[in-house]
Amino acid sequence: SMKEENNRAESPVSSCVSLKSDQSKDPPLVFRDEAGPSNPDVRESSGDHSDRLLTDARMKTGQMRDLQEVLEGHKISLKSRCERVTEGTNEAGSGTLLKQIYTELYITEGQSEEVNTQHEVRQLERTSKKSLQDTPIRCQDIFKAFSEQQKKIRVVLTNGVAGVGKTFSVQKFSLDWAEGLENQDLSLVLLLSFRELNLVRDEQLSLLTLLHVFHPTFQKIRAEDLTVCKLLLIFDGLDESRLSLDFSNKQVISDVTQVSSVNVLLVNLIQGNLLPSALIWI
Repeated sequence: SMKEENNRAESPVSSCVSLKSDQSKDPPLVFRDEAGPSNPDVRESSGDHSDRLLTDARMKTGQMRDLQEVLEGHKISLKSRCERVTEGTNEAGSGTLLKQIYTELYITEGQSEEVNTQHEVRQLERTSKKSLQDTPIRCQDIFKAFSEQQKKIRVVLTNGVAGVGKTFSVQKFSLDWAEGLENQDLSLVLLLSFRELNLVRDEQLSLLTLLHVFHPTFQKIRAEDLTVCKLLLIFDGLDESRLSLDFSNKQVISDVTQVSSVNVLLVNLIQGNLLPSALIWI
């Protein structure tokens, strides 16, 4: 369609002249040619394989555009999901703007034995920095290293008494990202709650399917998109979890299309076998 051609002309790849001059041709022919060598002579006589390269470039551009569209749509839905809070309000559907009531949570770096044994979340490797123990951290900065020596932070476990505002912090982090204000190095922030995960704890599924189930807008996202995206997965409400996170389980899952139980998927995400470049916030 014309609309598609116009979009293509604006795409980053369009500096390649042949892409633009191609508008006079009938585009579907290039794609149909890929179907098979039904007419080998014609294919050979077209000279080099530039047609094929053109098709690949086009498909790549199309896929990038699809991905961009999905990500933009996701930001909009995440913003509407996080900008209001309904807790403490009577009328259904309405709610208070998070920004009006949000209070910065006092977060410090450290570990609590109690929460680790209670939830079988094994101690997360941390270099103990006594001087940092009492330095408050903004929730938007929890993945940022404080010093040159500190290695990259990949998994963060936030604990605190019930009702202190952990979920609100998650909402604020997500909202600030969706509005383009903070953590713009992340290309995708995905919010999942243990309450939701409990519903599929007996299912066998892959991480890709899991995301499709809870984020239907991601139907277009493919396995390779997840590996190239800078991804943050937030799992909210560990105290409501009915999963048994068993870290002695030796089953290694390293592919987002590999099917297993939610328990095993989560353990592999935390251990860094699955999407090792993704950030995890529990």
